[in-house]
Amino acid sequence: MFELKKISAEGVSEALEKAERYRLLNEPRLAESICLDILEVEPSNNKAIVTMLLAITDEFNSSSPADVSEARQLLSRLPSEYERCYYGGIICERKGKSLLGKNIPEGIYIIYEWLLDAMELYEKAETLRPTGNDDALLRWNTCARLITRYRLKPRDEKYIEPELE
Repeated sequence: MFELKKISAEGVSEALEKAERYRLLNEPRLAESICLDILEVEPSNNKAIVTMLLAITDEFNSSSPADVSEARQLLSRLPSEYERCYYGGIICERKGKSLLGKNIPEGIYIIYEWLLDAMELYEKAETLRPTGNDDALLRWNTCARLITRYRLKPRDEKYIEPELE
C-alpha cells in the first residue's frame, strides 16, 4: 500500500540507538520497526537482529502478544551458535514469564516447560560461551528460582489404570 522510505547507511548507528531507547521506553513496536529499516540497509547487522528479537519478546506480555515463531526466525540470522542458544533461551524464558499470573488451564505445567526449555538452551550456551561471559548462567539461575518460587512442576505423564471391581 505504501512504499517504505529507506534510511541511509550513515544513519544506521543513530537509528540503532533509537531502537534501543524505544525498547527501554517500553515501545517495542517502534523498536522493531526501526530494526526492520536498519536490516533493509544492513541485513546482517547483529545489533539490529538482537534488538529486534528482544523487542518481539518484549511484546509477549502485551494484550496482543507477538508470535514466538517470529522471534525464533531471527535466531538463524545470528552469527554464532552461542548467540543462537542464548537468545533462544531468552525467547523461551520470556514466553514462560509472560504466562505467570495468568489464569490459564495447566499453567504451572506450561510455564515450567517453557522455563525448562530455556534452561536447556542456556546450558548449551554455557558450553559455548566466551571466557568471562556468565550471562547464560545468570539466566539459568533466574529460571530455576522462578520454578521454585512459583512451585512450577512438570506434568505427571504416568497414567495409572483404574482398578476394576
